[in-house]
Amino acid sequence: MSIATISNLGLAFGAFDVFRGLTASIPNDGRIGLIGPNGIGKTSLLQILAGQMAPSAGGVSLARGRRLGYLRQEAIEAFADDENTVYGEMLTVFAGLRAQEAALRAMEARMAAGDHSPELLAEYGAAQAAFEHAGGYDYELRITQTLEGLGFDKSLHATPLRHLSGGQKTRALLAKLLLERPDLLILDEPTNHLDAEAVEWLERALAEWPGALLVVSHDRYFLDRAVNTIWEMSRAGIEVYHGNYSAYLLQRDERAERHRQVFAEEKARLQKEIDFVQRNIARLSTNARAVGLLKRIHRDLLIIDQLGLQALRSDKSWLELGISLPAGTIGVIDAIRKINALEPPSSRHARPKVRLDPQRVSGELVVRTYGLEVGYPGNRLFTAPDLELRRGACAAIVGPNGAGKTTFLKTLLGQLEPLAGAVKLGASLNVGYFAQAQDALPNDKTVIEVLQMHRPMPPGEARRYLAQYLFRGEDVFKRVASLSGGERARLALAILALEGANLLLLDEPTNHLDIPAQEVLQEVLEDYAGTILLVSHDRYLIDRLATQIWEVRDGQFTLFPGTYQEWITSKADGGQPAADGAQAKGSRGARVNKAKKQSGSSEPGPVKEVNPPSSAVRRPANPDREARKRARQLAALEEKIALKEAELATFTDLMQSADDDHTRVRELGEEYAYAQADLEALLAEWEALAAARAA
Repeated sequence: MSIATISNLGLAFGAFDVFRGLTASIPNDGRIGLIGPNGIGKTSLLQILAGQMAPSAGGVSLARGRRLGYLRQEAIEAFADDENTVYGEMLTVFAGLRAQEAALRAMEARMAAGDHSPELLAEYGAAQAAFEHAGGYDYELRITQTLEGLGFDKSLHATPLRHLSGGQKTRALLAKLLLERPDLLILDEPTNHLDAEAVEWLERALAEWPGALLVVSHDRYFLDRAVNTIWEMSRAGIEVYHGNYSAYLLQRDERAERHRQVFAEEKARLQKEIDFVQRNIARLSTNARAVGLLKRIHRDLLIIDQLGLQALRSDKSWLELGISLPAGTIGVIDAIRKINALEPPSSRHARPKVRLDPQRVSGELVVRTYGLEVGYPGNRLFTAPDLELRRGACAAIVGPNGAGKTTFLKTLLGQLEPLAGAVKLGASLNVGYFAQAQDALPNDKTVIEVLQMHRPMPPGEARRYLAQYLFRGEDVFKRVASLSGGERARLALAILALEGANLLLLDEPTNHLDIPAQEVLQEVLEDYAGTILLVSHDRYLIDRLATQIWEVRDGQFTLFPGTYQEWITSKADGGQPAADGAQAKGSRGARVNKAKKQSGSSEPGPVKEVNPPSSAVRRPANPDREARKRARQLAALEEKIALKEAELATFTDLMQSADDDHTRVRELGEEYAYAQADLEALLAEWEALAAARAA
């Protein structure tokens, strides 16, 4: 049985079709994740299901007597009485139970006054049983557990709704919906305003959800844990995949191969049919058949153009598909041209083409901290153990909002002074920083102007580059102030890719990105040859990248030398954090061959001071003559390293300018290889000397 049915649904604004021909059903126990690129109409579909928007075609039916609950992305105007408190609003869910409770109290008062009539006792017994069966003795506990699970501690329970932020109101509405237990729960990006602990609580709550669930989310880890069916929405309709998000990925690749086979078959059929039409259109005996076939070819080409190739093999009629048919028919030459121009379907939606290639190799030791205290004057956020991050590793920094993760990144960058201790960076580092808010993007500039500020280039080249990040046509002339969150994130990635960084500091890089863009970024980071410091709530990304977990919580900083799954298992088993200086023991996915296995006893390697040293920095007291000699040797080596890097850059420029002279390019390539070997030797010597100096 289905709780809701979508029948040939369409939505249009004027001449623009958001979607058309959507048909699907939601089983009574369905747990469905709706995915698709931004702008495909996912939120509009949810609003139509919830009765908050009218479709242009088709309809939606909800099973008789079933209740539906809907969480919008932003629920600022969700409550009729915003003078009510958070807890008081939750109590409205149980108005019926509270009326039963009041009736019980009234009967108890009568009995206490001496009324022990059989009729009253029988009425009281029946009312008490009904109250208990309806959950009357635990509804207040449910309210408390739900509010606290979603991040409302007791201090917020008495807060009037009007004093809540937009995100808090959205969380309050989610809590109310969970308490109401509708038969069909529709959630639009429910994890947007939740911290990691609240998301995990929500996953556990939904695992026990008694009704049907339809959720739109960009949180791939959440989709893995909360749903058992994926609806992928595209111009061609809704394609159903059974299983969670990871299962969808496997099936998607298999279906993509089948789609390519279907394309080859359909294109061959169309070519055969148009060949028949071309040979017979002028013959009197076969003219009628050729004309009829040409009309069908025309309709098939319209279906492909408007809905995609898969719609050709649909059981629906042209009328049901909602195809707009012109009055005339297509010409033979035009049909041949269109058939020949058909391209195989892409297995994925339009995706940005991100490249984050380091321009050079960093030293072995990338980041080291000494006695670091992070925060602001008068507000210490946490003290970190002495940390080391080595080349090729990925440290994921996790913890609740406000714990100091972004502040920590800014301290490592030198944008904020540490309250105590010091941060030191290794040799040959080129640092790239992706800020969560993208505050550095100037709102008064256009997309193309921002790019040219970072890297001067001709307009044509700039537009081609921006097209790789899905800024096409007039998009490049949009003001930054008018960009969506996803567009700002793509622009920030485009700028980051120009820097050739070998150390990436990424602060919530997947925020605002749709799933196709998240997948691209994940693949790029898996193949990235540099080192990564990652602040993210994206557990799917952390799970694929992290070689160690740095947790910031309640003023404490703990390090776990392992993957995300190992960290989760360790926490469940009551595991202890690593000791000071412990290192990652490995990596995941494509980073296995890049991140080196570390040990907790490694000696400090080469470092470059970013912040002035404090008394907390560990260093030998009263350096002797040998130490001063090593310091001079290190300085001399650093000069040689800088000269050698400049030499390599010169060779690179010469090879680019000698593009057509293959002999010259080969000679320069050999010289480049020798210089690269010299640089590696200098770096090794520098690291050994620095390690000996620190020992």
